[in-house]
Amino acid sequence: MRSVTYSMGISLDGYIVGPDGDFNWTAPDEEVFRFWIDEIREVGVHLLGRRLYETMLYWETAEQNSPLDDSEREWVALWNPLPKVVFSHTLSSVQGTARLASGSLAEEIERLRAEPGEGDIAIGGATLAAEASASGLIDEYRVVVHPVLVGGGIPFFPRNERRADLELVETRTFSSKFVYLRYRVAR
Repeated sequence: MRSVTYSMGISLDGYIVGPDGDFNWTAPDEEVFRFWIDEIREVGVHLLGRRLYETMLYWETAEQNSPLDDSEREWVALWNPLPKVVFSHTLSSVQGTARLASGSLAEEIERLRAEPGEGDIAIGGATLAAEASASGLIDEYRVVVHPVLVGGGIPFFPRNERRADLELVETRTFSSKFVYLRYRVAR
């Protein structure tokens, strides 16, 4: 069965976006960007909330709008053809290989797990991940911790009453002082 993963960059105090809505502190250096490229190779489908979908739209036309380096071209070659499911109450259409979700998050994940296919089911976006976490749908949490305290904003981990015991699967320290942590939900 395909695993459901939630993977994003976070501040040391646990936020994906600061209190002012800014996330420029998450810009990866070359080593971390290479890591994200390797991560996306393991994904078979990406589930996104509206805000993350709109942020990631940049990559749909990045090659036409600005010169890209080799790593960015590699990312585009992996990201753009990747199937995506967007959860939104306000969008009426999406671009590229994305489609709007036709059911609830739990229904979409159940359907995707039942379909033949390779790669993880990745979740992007804190609101969508919070819903998945509250329903016990996430199998792994993967974070790249940035050496910054932002003091508030949108948390990576949902604030709910559900406890989830985790098993450490992998750690990695990058030369640029970023730290990767990968945890599997203990079942």
